[in-house]
Amino acid sequence: MVVPSMVEEELMRIVAETPVPFLLVLDCVQDPHNLGAILRTADGAGVHAVIAPKDKQVAITETVRRISVGAADHVPFVQVTNLARTMERLKDAGVWFVGTSDRAEKSLYELDLKGPLALVMGAEEKGMRRLTEENCDFLARLPMAGQVECLNVSVSAGVCLYEAVRQRLPEA
Repeated sequence: MVVPSMVEEELMRIVAETPVPFLLVLDCVQDPHNLGAILRTADGAGVHAVIAPKDKQVAITETVRRISVGAADHVPFVQVTNLARTMERLKDAGVWFVGTSDRAEKSLYELDLKGPLALVMGAEEKGMRRLTEENCDFLARLPMAGQVECLNVSVSAGVCLYEAVRQRLPEA
């Protein structure tokens, strides 16, 4: 069974009705286990919607639902025809985009992740597509101290989402 995704107009309604939108953009994530884990983390982090392209992207399948432990039924999942155009519409609505890239000069921990935000994660192995990266306002890298060059996309999403959560906590 495939769960239908929301359409772009529903996404724009969510953004308009949310004082400080917190979004996650996935650029062509293809592994259903990764998507399930990402949705579970996105739910825990309070993400208002997960956005992905219709093509070259896994949809909500039974495997995704099982791995997400129910989060796939709660986190709005929006598949769009043209990801770059959707990003432009969201920018017009006041959302800032922070993309993850091994080539970024700044660390994730150097950026302000408060305010209307969309974190952008690239596909397994290839990362973000060129147009997706060009539509990001900022690029950030995760510091890597070991020998491997990068983390799994679901792990990277967890690190990035919870750094945003940490920064967004009300100061005590």
